[in-house]
Amino acid sequence: MTALLLLAAPLVPLLLLGAMAVPAWRARAAALIWAAPLPGLACAVFAAPDAALVVDARLRLGLAIDAPGALLLGAASLLWCAAGVYARAYLAGPGFARFAAWWLATLSGSMGVFVAADLVGFYLAFTLASLPAWGLVIHDRTAQAVRAGALYVLLAVLGEAALLAAFALLAASSPGESLAIADVLRALDAAPLRDVTIALLVTGFGLKAGLVPLHVWLPIAHPAAPMPASAVLSGAIIKAGVIGLLRFLPIGTTPAGWGEALVVIGFVTAFWGVACGVVQRNPKAVLAYSSVSQMGVVVAAFGMGIAGGMAATPGAVAFYALHHVLAKGALFLAVGVAAASGARALVLVPAVVLALGFGGLPLTGGWLAKEAVKGELGHGVVGLLAAVSAAGSTVLMLHFVRRLSFAQETAARPAPALLLPWLALAAACVLLPWALFPGSLAEVLAPDALLKALVPVLAGAALVLPLARWGARLPVPPEGDIMVVVAPLRAVAVRAGDALARAEAVLRGWSAAGLALLVLVLALGVALMAR
Repeated sequence: MTALLLLAAPLVPLLLLGAMAVPAWRARAAALIWAAPLPGLACAVFAAPDAALVVDARLRLGLAIDAPGALLLGAASLLWCAAGVYARAYLAGPGFARFAAWWLATLSGSMGVFVAADLVGFYLAFTLASLPAWGLVIHDRTAQAVRAGALYVLLAVLGEAALLAAFALLAASSPGESLAIADVLRALDAAPLRDVTIALLVTGFGLKAGLVPLHVWLPIAHPAAPMPASAVLSGAIIKAGVIGLLRFLPIGTTPAGWGEALVVIGFVTAFWGVACGVVQRNPKAVLAYSSVSQMGVVVAAFGMGIAGGMAATPGAVAFYALHHVLAKGALFLAVGVAAASGARALVLVPAVVLALGFGGLPLTGGWLAKEAVKGELGHGVVGLLAAVSAAGSTVLMLHFVRRLSFAQETAARPAPALLLPWLALAAACVLLPWALFPGSLAEVLAPDALLKALVPVLAGAALVLPLARWGARLPVPPEGDIMVVVAPLRAVAVRAGDALARAEAVLRGWSAAGLALLVLVLALGVALMAR
């Protein structure tokens, strides 16, 4: 049973994608995108702990699930399900089948990264979670979307190149033939190019997770992409970077110096995201910078775990990321509901709760997420930085709610297919952390602990009024901020976008354009295995 679930998680979306190649099945298969993540959810819930499926005994190619992977797989599956329901209503029309093809290919990779147990499988899944998402970003075919898609795919390819080089070094330094992740990492500490390999891994996974200065694709791609695409890009796709760091930088093997470097990178990212986000006007851009900031906190916590040799850190970090998957995906859906029907109470009230959760408001899911990483981020200078970051997150997310409240209310009631996924995800990101919290609830519910958690939220809330009054005087960095400094890359991105647009125009004639990319990726995998 476990083996079937491991296979079904990434395979079912590909089967639906294949069904779309048959004209008579295309519309029906596209309408089932909401159901494609259900095997992933079942795998996260029912698969045996540390279950594995070995496909090739010699190279040890196969699939596996562990506790951090199960947490992230389950959360990502819930988000993909809710966003799939939302997408059917939000994007109903002639272009929906094309959107569904890119969606299913990306979904397969998103499921696959959490269960891949070898270098080949992980690389293929990571590629599927990255490159087909270009079709989601450019779906509206506006000039902004094409430019955003060009930059996105350019950076994605750079990240893939860094990972391919890192994986080649890992395989070369491994004494045996096995390509299992666990086996090749045993030789990492003694590898002659150990630090180069780790640097390449941090670059590839850090780009996907949105670490500064590799974060620019997030605030550029999100405002351009359709709302359900933004939800999965920010909630689920960037977690491919998180699971990559957890898988390939194991605690106890990774040098402590690299853990300290990740702490620095993480806090720089956390504060950069807040500083750029609090002056943005587009609520989607605010959410994008919030994701940058939150991923910085995740990486800082992971770095502290590496530096301190804390074995429980991967589970704590995965729990923190689980909350972000659900809450950030839900808030992107809320932007779409507000745009369709106005900033009604059904939008603003849950949005305020989720927003304050990112700052650590007691009794919210975000508060439990921050409590889960207190062992890593709760002491000394790092603890102070984490508290300041929580205050900054409060300011940033209340700024988001303020921008959301400007949505013009209309006479139209929100469509149930838009409203229900938003409310379901909002409820999940409040309730699920209570059910899955890895620590002692009695300790975190102690009065002194509650008061300590409340202080950063109150400090952040106190800054909202001055920001609302004088924030308009602050300079507004463009979405993508440092891209202004590296302007020459824009010309490269535009040329790449033109070439990709021409290629897409050719592929559009095929009934399921996403299959073209799938065939290329699978061919690469076969070539690597034969090698």
